[in-house]
Amino acid sequence: MDYPIKSGTNIVIYAYSLEDPVIIDGKATIKYHGDRRYTRAIPLQSYANPPPESKFSGLDYFDFQLHNYSVPPNETTYHCTVYKIPARFPKRRHAVAHKTIIDPANIDIVHHMLMYECNPSAVFDDKSLPSGICDDLGEALIPCSSNIATGWAVGGDYINEFPEVAGYPVGGDFEIKYYVIQMHYNNLHQMSNRTDSSGMRFYLGNQLRQYDIGYLTLGQDSDATAIAIPPHDDRLVIDSYCPALVTQNIPPTGITVVAAFPHTHLQGRTVWTKIVRNNKAVQYLFNADAYTFNYQFQNRLPQPITLYPGDELATRCIYSTTNKSDVTLGGEATRNEMCLHMFTYYPRMNNLHVCSMTNSREAWAQVTNNSIPLDYNSIVKWLTDRQWTTQSIVDWQTFYNSTSKTLIYDNGDKIIMVDLPKLPTYEDFEPYQCKKNATDAGTSSRPFELHRLLKMMKMIS
Repeated sequence: MDYPIKSGTNIVIYAYSLEDPVIIDGKATIKYHGDRRYTRAIPLQSYANPPPESKFSGLDYFDFQLHNYSVPPNETTYHCTVYKIPARFPKRRHAVAHKTIIDPANIDIVHHMLMYECNPSAVFDDKSLPSGICDDLGEALIPCSSNIATGWAVGGDYINEFPEVAGYPVGGDFEIKYYVIQMHYNNLHQMSNRTDSSGMRFYLGNQLRQYDIGYLTLGQDSDATAIAIPPHDDRLVIDSYCPALVTQNIPPTGITVVAAFPHTHLQGRTVWTKIVRNNKAVQYLFNADAYTFNYQFQNRLPQPITLYPGDELATRCIYSTTNKSDVTLGGEATRNEMCLHMFTYYPRMNNLHVCSMTNSREAWAQVTNNSIPLDYNSIVKWLTDRQWTTQSIVDWQTFYNSTSKTLIYDNGDKIIMVDLPKLPTYEDFEPYQCKKNATDAGTSSRPFELHRLLKMMKMIS
């Protein structure tokens, strides 16, 4: 049976022999593989190798980088630093690529980093820019908390290049002057005496390109009111929806999406976003059907996809907690969960950066039978104290499917929240099926093609 090769990572089961297949009279003889059998999560569809860094030698660049930061001996640390574009760029430039710099001594604890744009109205003391544990910086980071610009996570490529027609604007008359790099350290063994100098480098082209790069983030809010997954649940589906009310801000000529970055934590199994037009799903914007926490990367789309005003975007995250005995709540720690789907596109919009959802206040009042105060800590306690049964897990999926939602999006100047009576519905498309007839499976050259694939997988295993 033919199996469709999916976008993003594919879970591949493979084995190989130490000898090439032998072709006799058009038939291949493949020797037994012995104990050389493995599984691997790898991208198989239209995903070229990243360019060598030497391609950008001679270009101007700047770094947003830590310098010997003492990583706390805690399991989870989120460190934030505010950076300003260097003054040596008085005219607008385009970044044509960016490099993730991971301190070689800390490959085992740097899990991911995100770069946020600060609001153009943000003001900081340039001689003492905020830097420290993200939660401790509090209100200082509020102007820099909603617009994700780019990111990297464990397993991703270290160099990402933008399309030739577009670049990320920096300096000069570009309105964004300040940025935040959020570093996530997953120090599972709580090691001390670790210092880190990780960060990001941006390579600047010598000429402006036709378009400015922008970023759009979809999915769920990252807290317990948006994400709560019962233990011993083999499949919890959490859907979010970005309606035409929001996407009407897309310019009439559309925006061109060129890359996708799905992100959950350990319990995530699938992340996808579909384009919905006239209440019908027409295609995936991106489908990370076989998502894996330990292999996250910026997926360059095989073909750019254009979004138009009024297009609606349905995002789904699927989780499994069969290995857990406690409820998993939304949050930034690795033991918590997230549901984000970030897209790179051009031309840049200044009036839309994020479109996400959470369960409404009314939804929590109903599911708790008004038995608790509706503050965050009380909801967390109710969730963690709850005794989960087979039936209550089924009921919890029904709650997510049918309860009222709060839509969260921005218009460039402020965050807007709109209550919706329920999650919007749409007519879905049929799952993709391979069209190739099994009787046309190929010729005697296929064993060699298979062997080349296995050798490739051997080299990266």
